[in-house]
Amino acid sequence: MIERVRGLLRMAEDPAVTDAESQAFTAKAAELMTRHAIAEAEARAQRGEGVEEITRMDFPVSGVGGHGKARVKALAAIASAYGCQSAVRGNTSANTDRTLIIVGTATALDSLRVLLPSISMQMESSARSSAREHIANLRELRNYDRSALATERNRFYRSFIRAYGAAVAERIREFRTRLAENAGRGGDGAGEPDTPTTGTELVLRTDVDRVQEEFERRFPKLRPTRPERTHHRAGYRAGYLRGRKAELGMETAVGRGRSNSLPGRAEAD
Repeated sequence: MIERVRGLLRMAEDPAVTDAESQAFTAKAAELMTRHAIAEAEARAQRGEGVEEITRMDFPVSGVGGHGKARVKALAAIASAYGCQSAVRGNTSANTDRTLIIVGTATALDSLRVLLPSISMQMESSARSSAREHIANLRELRNYDRSALATERNRFYRSFIRAYGAAVAERIREFRTRLAENAGRGGDGAGEPDTPTTGTELVLRTDVDRVQEEFERRFPKLRPTRPERTHHRAGYRAGYLRGRKAELGMETAVGRGRSNSLPGRAEAD
């Protein structure tokens, strides 16, 4: 299954494919990984096995263009949709790279490890093309100088990225919820609302609680990230709509991901 996912993502990242084709390949990969995570939870519940290990992964986040904070916000939302918690190191206002530290179950981190690079690539590609179109329209309507256009593009771009991540996370969260509910009803979701479930939903809810406890144990003295002051209404709307329409293979809106800043140079356990 992992090899199938990697094959799909290789096709998604091929420069020869269209944007729509790339999104479709990533969509199928995301669906396979999500179904796999739900199936693993169900299998453990049916076998009466112990809970899954909680661990961590470090994901590098580029600060190119001064958009590092927006990227962290977007990726943290997606990690949260998989039931994970995240902290960020090096989240300064400079164009420096950051590290997003994600704590979650081994299965959830396997999914994110495979999917985040490809989702990031699609997100950046969509942001670039949308920002380019926005600036081109402004040039026709108003007499902006180069500096004003650069500022406008940056504001649009950052808001687009944050909204895109929120929209994708929203859909992943809905899809995971529906799969868990369907698994509990026997697989097709046709059961009555009060049909007794298997342990799948309980396992997933328990995993979220365990991840929260482990995250707080590892990082007991975090300070919240400062909210980004930049907000561009058109950029945010464009990013959200693009994220909701992106082909994810999930006919499925999002809790927002939590991210925190690590004080100083503090390390996790």
